[in-house]
Amino acid sequence: MSHSQDIPAEPPTNARYTVLAFMCSLAFVLYLDRICISQTAPDIMRDLGLTKTQFGYVAAAFTLAYALFEVPIGWWGDKYGSRGVLARIVIGWSIFTALTGAAFGFVSLVAIRFLFGAGEAGAFPNTARILSRWFPTERRGMAQGLVNSISQVGGALAPVLTSELMQRIGWRWTFFVFSFPGIIWAASFYWWYRDDPQTHPATNDAERKLITAGTAAHTGSVHPPIPWRIVLNSPQIWLMGAVLMCTAFNSYFYFTWYPTYLQEGRLVSKLVSGRMASIVLTGGAIGCICGGFLIDYLVRTTGNRHLSRRMYSFTALILAAICLVAGRHNDSPLWASIWTAGSVMFTLSTLAAWWGAVTDLSGRHIGALFGLMNSLGGLGAITSQLFVGRYADYMKSHGHVGRAQWDSIFYVYAGILVLGAFGWLLVNSSQSVDRD
Repeated sequence: MSHSQDIPAEPPTNARYTVLAFMCSLAFVLYLDRICISQTAPDIMRDLGLTKTQFGYVAAAFTLAYALFEVPIGWWGDKYGSRGVLARIVIGWSIFTALTGAAFGFVSLVAIRFLFGAGEAGAFPNTARILSRWFPTERRGMAQGLVNSISQVGGALAPVLTSELMQRIGWRWTFFVFSFPGIIWAASFYWWYRDDPQTHPATNDAERKLITAGTAAHTGSVHPPIPWRIVLNSPQIWLMGAVLMCTAFNSYFYFTWYPTYLQEGRLVSKLVSGRMASIVLTGGAIGCICGGFLIDYLVRTTGNRHLSRRMYSFTALILAAICLVAGRHNDSPLWASIWTAGSVMFTLSTLAAWWGAVTDLSGRHIGALFGLMNSLGGLGAITSQLFVGRYADYMKSHGHVGRAQWDSIFYVYAGILVLGAFGWLLVNSSQSVDRD
C-alpha cells in the first residue's frame, strides 16, 4: 500500500481572503473620501459664495472625470496588471482629497474635484478584475457583495466622521485628515499583492487549484485586443450601462445632496443631518452584502445565474421606488430617513447582480469593459448632481422653502427606479463579447 494514501490532503491557504480584505478596505476609503464632501457642502457654499447650481457643477466635475477615465484606467489594469495601477491611483486621489481643503473659489474647486474623480476612476474596474482572478464564480457574488457593502459602510461613516471633525478643525483640515488612509493603503497593497494567484508566495497548490477550478483561464503575457466592433454593437453592453444610469441617478442624490436636504428641507442640525445621512447609507451597506449572498443562493438553487440576477433586480428596484415615496410622505425626519434607507438598501442590493452580469459579458476584457459600462452609469450620476442643484435653486426662486423646495424631487427619483427595474427584464448576461 502506498504511504501517500495515509497523508492527509493539504488544506488550501487563505490568501484570496487577504485579497478580499484589501479590496474591501479600498472600497471603504474610496467612499469615505468621495462622500465626505456632501456633509461639508453647506459650509463650502457659504465660505466660497457658491449657489446650489454651482455646487452641482462641482459635484459633476468629479463624476465627469470618473466616467471619462474608467475605460482607459481599466484597460491599463488589463494590460499591465492591477497592482501598480491601483497603488498609483489611490495615492493620486488621496492627494486631491487633501487639496480639496485648499480650494479658494469655484474654478479651483471644480478643477480639484475633476482631478480627484480621475484618480478614483479605475478603482472598481480593477477591483472587478482582481476578484475575477482570485475567486471562483460560485463565490464571486459574496465577494462582490462584501466589497460593495463595505464601500457603503465608508459612505455611511463619512457624514458622521465629517461632521465631528468639522466641529473641531473645520472643513478644510477635515479633507487633509481624510487623505491619509489612502496613502497607507496604497503602500501596504503594493508591498503584499501580486496579480497572478499562481505566483503569490502566500498561496499553496490547494488554493491555486481551488481558484483556477472556478475561474476562466487568463494565460499568456500578451493581452488580446478588445473586440470593439462586437462591444459597440452589443445591446447588452449598452443595456447594462443604462440600468446602472438609473441606479446611479438615484444613489448620487444621497452621496451628494442628502445632508443639505435634511438641513434645509427637514430643518435638522448639522450633527443630526450627519447621523441621519449615515442611516440612509447604512441601508446601502446592508443591501450590498445581502444582495451578494442572495444572488449566490439563487444561482445555486435555480442553476440559472442570468435569470436569477434579472428577476431579483427587477423586484428590488420596484420595492426601492415604493420605499422612496413612503419616506417622502412621512413627516418625521427620522422615519423619512429610515424609509429612504430601505430604498437605498433595495437599490444597492442589485449591485452584486450587476457586477456578475458585467463580468460574464466582458470575459478577458473586464477591466476596460467594466469601466465602459460603469462610465455610462456615471452619466446618470452627473445628471442627478446637476439636476438637484438647479431644481433647488429654481424652486427657491419661485418662493418655495423647506420641504416645498425639495420634496417633489423624490417622485422623479422613484420614477427612474421603476425605469431601471423594467430595464433589468431585458438583460441577458450570457451574451459575452469575448467569443474567441
